[in-house]
This record gives sequence, C-alpha cells and structure tokens, in this order.
Amino acid sequence: MDPLHDLTLADVLREHRRSRPLASALVCGEVRYTYPEFDERTNRLANALLAEGVGEGDLVVWLGQNCHRLLEGLLACAKIGAVFSPANWRQSAEEMVTLLDDTAAKVVIFQAEEIGATVAEARAAWTGTARWLQHDRTEGDDTYEAFLDSGSPEDPGTEVDPAAAVLQLYTGAFGGVPNGAQLAHQAILAQDLVVAMVQRVTEETVYLNSGPMFHVATLMTTFATFRMGGTNVLTRRVDAEELCRIIEAERCNYGFVMGPTAQEILEVNKDGRYDLSSLRTFGGGGRWNAMIQVDDSPWGTRPAGYGQTEATGMLTYNALGIGAVGTSGRPSPLVQVRIVDPDGGEVPAGETGEIVARGPIVTSGYHARPELNAERRRGGWWHTGDLGRREPDGSITFVAPLTRIVKSAAENVYPAEVEGCLARHPAVKEAAVIGIPDKVWTQRVMAVVVLKEGEHASAEDLIEHCRAHIASYKKPSLVEFVDALPKKGWAVDYDALDERFGGGGYPGLGTAR
Repeated sequence: MDPLHDLTLADVLREHRRSRPLASALVCGEVRYTYPEFDERTNRLANALLAEGVGEGDLVVWLGQNCHRLLEGLLACAKIGAVFSPANWRQSAEEMVTLLDDTAAKVVIFQAEEIGATVAEARAAWTGTARWLQHDRTEGDDTYEAFLDSGSPEDPGTEVDPAAAVLQLYTGAFGGVPNGAQLAHQAILAQDLVVAMVQRVTEETVYLNSGPMFHVATLMTTFATFRMGGTNVLTRRVDAEELCRIIEAERCNYGFVMGPTAQEILEVNKDGRYDLSSLRTFGGGGRWNAMIQVDDSPWGTRPAGYGQTEATGMLTYNALGIGAVGTSGRPSPLVQVRIVDPDGGEVPAGETGEIVARGPIVTSGYHARPELNAERRRGGWWHTGDLGRREPDGSITFVAPLTRIVKSAAENVYPAEVEGCLARHPAVKEAAVIGIPDKVWTQRVMAVVVLKEGEHASAEDLIEHCRAHIASYKKPSLVEFVDALPKKGWAVDYDALDERFGGGGYPGLGTAR
C-alpha cells in the first residue's frame, strides 16, 4: 500500500464530507442525507461491524431491494476492508441458502416487506451463523438502525488496500452454480470515471436508481454519480407511478428506463399530471420524447457495448466507437482487449475467438473458486468465456457466449442452471433449455423435457417445481415433452432444438452481464 498515492471508496466519501458539506448524497423516500451525514452513518456502521467481529475480507450480505442503507453498507465495508454483497432479492429460498453458504456471511441485512417469507425460509434452512439485521423496521435490538446507532461516529481509521475486494456480485451460473465476482476499490474508482465521461455525469447529476442494485448495470452509474459528488435517488423497485412521483419531486435529471417501463409511464402520465421534463434518458416515440429530455450524451446516442460483471461493467463502449464497424464499439481506455484461439494466441482481425482482457477494472477473481480463477486468469489475461471478433478498423464485435444464455428482459438465464433444477424433479430423465424470441421480453424460456419411463408430470408441474427452487424469472414459461433429446455425440444438439421449436434471438449485441 502507498498512502500518498492510493485511494479507496471510503476516501472519496471522506473528501466529499469536506468538499461538499451541503450537497445531498442520498435520497430514499422520506430520508435525505448530505455527504457529511452519509459519512457519519457509515462510520457508525463500520465501527458496529468491527465490534461484531467483521474484518478484512469478511462478507456482509444484503437481502433486500434498493435502499440508501445498501450504499451505507458498502461504504462501511469499504472503511474496514470487508466485502459487501448485495444479493438478487428475487431468488428462491433455496438459492439464498446457496449464497449464504458460499459467502459464510458474518452479517446479513434483510428486508421483510415483499420478500420476508422467502428470507425467513432461507434463514431457517441455513446451517450457518450470522448476525441478522432487519433494515425496514426501525425499532428493536435486531434492527439495522439500532445496530448502526451502537457504533461510534468517529472514522475507524482502518488501513485498507485499494487493490482489495470491496464488492461481490453474483454473476451467471454458467457452470450450473452462481459465482461471486469480487471487485476492488481501484476497479470501481477507475471504471466510474469512464462511465461519468460517456454518460455525462457531473456534480449536478440527480440519478434515479430504479434498476436493481445487485446488478452492475445499475451500479456503474450509481458509482459515477457518487464519485462526481452528485445525488443518488433510490426507489425500492420499479413502479411506474412511483417513478413519476420521484422524478417530479426530486427533479431527477438522469436515469435508465427500460422499454416496458416507459410504456407503463406513458399510460400513467397520459394526462400529463406529472412533470417529467427534468429526466434525461433514452429516447423513444413522439409522446415519450415530448415528456422527457432525450439523452444526447455519447452513451445516450450510442449506448452499451460489450461487458460483464467481472469487468466492473464494460470492456468496450459504443460511445467510444464513432463510425466503428464492430457492433460493440472500442475498448475502454482502461483495458487491453485481445481475441484469442484456444491456446491463447491472438487471432487475426476478422476471425472469431475468445475475448480476453486485462487492466485495473478486471475482477479480483471469484470468491472461493481457486480452480475457476486459475482457468479464467491463464496466461495473464482474464478469459471472459465469450466469443468475439476484432474488425479491420480495430473495433470489437461480440459474437456469442461460449456458454449459451437466454435473455429475459434485462436478466440473463443460464440454461445449465434451469436444466439442473428440472433434473431434480423425480419424473424428469433429462431436460434442455432454449430461448424463444419474444417481442416484449427479448426471449422466453422453453424447457424440452424427457420423462422417465412410467413417470408423469405436466408442464404446470415442472414450471411450479422451478418456481419453488430458483428465481421466478428463470423458470420456463413453455414446456415441450419429447421421447429423446437430439444429440451430437454425448452433447445435446441445441441447434436442432432451436430449429424444431423455433428457438433463437440469443444475445448478439453485448451489454454488461
């Protein structure tokens, strides 16, 4: 460590406390905190965590929806060298237990509203031990606020390595099991400056955090807003009317609104009772564009690119690829990107190979996955597990995942995970999952199932089985029964299944995943 030159997430907050004493840092419902208030609350939480025995490298898990306390938890961990892991709140109880086992969490901060029954089921089933704190109840010994109040308001002053992990996000179950990608202080603090540049985030930004904050696609802009001294406005989840109210009340001037949500907002605000003119976001049809400010930033006019959680969001940006041939723009100034063959040799422009990268934004590795980390880091490069192509003009085209995924709205569904769930049903001999194109949700999940001889299960039975064991958005919405799956040798022939059942529409324009 080099105190003269190093910087952590906590150091950014410490500086904002001094440099922006009157600026609003967080707005969440009725709660509003300035940067000094935000800093003091993270000091209290950090000291309370230290008293609980949480230290360097220990995991604190968040089982809840968007809230200012999520960012407080992250910054408190940043002050003591711990790692904060916001979990997908839509998981099943079984999936939550898997995550808790994997993290060996020292503290779990949970929410009762909407997901309380699932959390309670997971808590009862988990055999580990942790301090459980309910954040959406303000009275009682086991509440987040009481725990926070028990800590000293003084900065803990713990020496923290900026190369150490501070955030753990669970990424795709590409091998059938989710993996916790760890991101270091320096990775976040490097990436957020590029994001701020391409999205035109400044100290005047009032960012609407309506996307899920267990997803790097939301957090990229959250971090950029924080870094620039802007205001993060948080809403628990997407609700069209509530978004309208918040945008008008807080004069939110930046945010991402997905297509289906924009349609809902158009319906809610068809009489114009909400003033949404402050919001800069992606353009659409005439009525939508008249209601908001069409984002003319480099990101707004040329959004996305190619990335993944393991790259703190983005490796390439369309915003950096003016006139580029490639569908994914050009690499971030923070990375080197290569396209390689199975032996790690760089392939010529125009040829397809695996996308590999290195640079400060690349993950520190997966939590407790030494063999997978060795595989992904081989040759001194991070192997993304995705296929791409460098075009003659130097830009990048994302081709496809080495492991096929199904895209359902903004969520990635990994067939191996759903197939594994189906295989646990007593009537199922084997199953394969494909994606069926859908105009609204990009793709729908279809399961093609072979039943055991003499066994019976309906499509509804299998869908409900999946709903009970994995997140609801991952369950198949369509089930087809066949006598046997087509094979290429030992492997399932997914192309044959696509041809037979109308599969297709798999991701071909990479965005952060």
